[in-house]
Order: sequence, then structure tokens, then C-alpha cells
Amino acid sequence: MKALILSGGKGTRLRPLTYTGAKQLVLVANKPILWYGIESIVAAGITDIGIIISPETGNEVKSKTGNGDRFGAKITYILQDQPAGLAHAVKVAQQFLGNYPFIMYLGDNLIESQLNLFLDSFSQQNLDSLILLHPVTNPSAFGVAKVDSQGRVLELIEKPENPPSNLALVGIYFFSEIIHQAIASIQPSVRGELEITDAIQWLINHQKKVQSCQIEGWWLDTAKKDDILEANRIILDTSPMSSILGQTDAQSQVIGRVQIGAGSQIINSTIRGPVVIGNDCYIERCFIGPYSSIADQVTLIDADLEHSVILEGAKVVGISYRIVDSLIGQRAQLTIASQRPKALRFLVGDDSQIELI
Repeated sequence: MKALILSGGKGTRLRPLTYTGAKQLVLVANKPILWYGIESIVAAGITDIGIIISPETGNEVKSKTGNGDRFGAKITYILQDQPAGLAHAVKVAQQFLGNYPFIMYLGDNLIESQLNLFLDSFSQQNLDSLILLHPVTNPSAFGVAKVDSQGRVLELIEKPENPPSNLALVGIYFFSEIIHQAIASIQPSVRGELEITDAIQWLINHQKKVQSCQIEGWWLDTAKKDDILEANRIILDTSPMSSILGQTDAQSQVIGRVQIGAGSQIINSTIRGPVVIGNDCYIERCFIGPYSSIADQVTLIDADLEHSVILEGAKVVGISYRIVDSLIGQRAQLTIASQRPKALRFLVGDDSQIELI
């Protein structure tokens, strides 16, 4: 069994953040989103992993993720020179995949469920495809599956006006080697892409064994700012953590589940968990509220922060009003020149500088 993780694309819904970086490397609870998928796959016993990368962000993904040693896996990077669809990604990875069955995992997805449960179902039933589904309140915004009472997939419909069900396709699929024949037999869609839903529909139309499982617990597609903030909240809420490796002075309070990395200094500040703070941060005269993640080498002075994600090397100085529901990019700088605003909300790209006047 092999795995194929898709970490290409342009991340248009996360711009301006993704003009300069891969969306799959945005940190959630101070860990790249991509790494959660890798860890989940390895936990299911699959260690031969191919990662689809794009020309724009591939080098960053490779340099930060490495060869797989840190995960107990072997990683092969596969270049997809243009975003021509999920099925196209499988096509360019065919040499890596060979005749092995595989799991395809979209690198910006997070699920609570353990993958080994679905892997067992796929293997024991000798399926050609197993798709994961999750009920949603707005099925018209998703690819939707029509299934029978036994979970057999009858039809897939992309963003239907009249959905046959409320079961959306989660970005995790299991395939046998016959998917390559299906992909070779389909044509690009109206948007010029090879759609994986068309390839799965080809399997259904040719009486192949296509089954579904509904996942339990949460599923997050971290394609937008609010999705990342929600993922950060859930993971901070469900992850046991409480370690202080940095320094806190006598005027500071650390309340609840808080993780503070080595080399970080907390001066005259209140940290109320769940909060994770990376290495070599400097935090002075701040209130860091619940559900906040602060990456390495961040400077916060006179800041009031809650339910936000601050990426590596950012500086927030002199803003004494609340910053909420914000995602602030690497090396971004926020300063203030007046005392007018009462609350602030940001989506700030890498290397930005903002001065409030």
C-alpha cells in the first residue's frame, strides 16, 4: 500500500498569504497542516509516500518536510507542472504508484478519525475504491455522493443544484490500481481539468466495487482563513499539552493548558490557554487569550490577542486593542500610531507591514 498526498495548487482562497508560500505549510497549533496528514498515514501503517508539489511552492514543501525520516516514512516528491485536476495528479504519479493500491490524501484536509479503520475496510472488502463522506449543511457547495443503504456509491455529482444527499466527499480516497485505467478513459471537464469524481464515476459505470464510509467526528478543509482558525481551535482543544521550556517572570501569569517553547521570554504578560507559543519568542505586556498559536521567533509587545494564528518571525508592537480571529503571516509587522480602534481583524500575507493611524 502506498500513499499520495496532494500539496500543489495555488491556494487562491488564502491569498495574500499563499502568494509567497504553500497553503499546506500554514501552521495549525504550530505544525504545518501537511504534517498532520503524513502522521495520520504513517499511523495507519503506510510509510511509502509520494507528495505532489507545484513549481511555485515545491521547493519550500521539500525543504521543510524533508525525506520523511522525521515521520518514519520514505517521501518521494512528484512535480505536477500545472494544476490540471486531482486525477491529473494521480496520472503524473503513476510511475511512483505502480500497481499498488493507494490512499490519496488532499494535503489541506484534517480529520479526527483514524485512517486504519477505513484501510481495513478497503482491504478486507477487496474494493476498487473507497470514498469518505461527511454530512454537511450546504451540500450544493461540495461534491456529493448518492449511496444505497449498504453504502455502495451509485453516483457522484459536483456541486449539484438539487443534491441527492447531504453527504459531501472528504478529500481522502482509497484506490486499487484500476483507477489508472479510469483516468486514462476520461476527458477533461469544462474547466479543463481531469476530475477525480469523473474517474470514480467511470468505475461505478463499469460495475467496479466502489463503497463509501461516513467519517465520525470533525472534518476540516483548511482552504480559507476561518477554516484554519477553526482547525487551530479544535486541535488546541483536543491536544494534551502543558510544558514551559521558556522563561516567565514574576509579573506574568500562565493559566490553563499552555506550551511555551525553548528560548521564549514572557514578561509582565498573561497567557490563558489553550495556547501554544514557539521557540525564541519575545512577549511583553501582552494578554494572549485562548485558542491562539504563536510560531517561532515572534515578537509581541503591548498586544491583546485571542483566537488567532501568528506565523514565524511576525512582530506586533504597540497595539493595545484586541486582535481577534486573525491570521498573520511570516515576518509581517503590525504597529500602531493612534489609539482609535476598539477591535482589529486581519488576514496578513508574508513580509507585510501594517501601521494603524
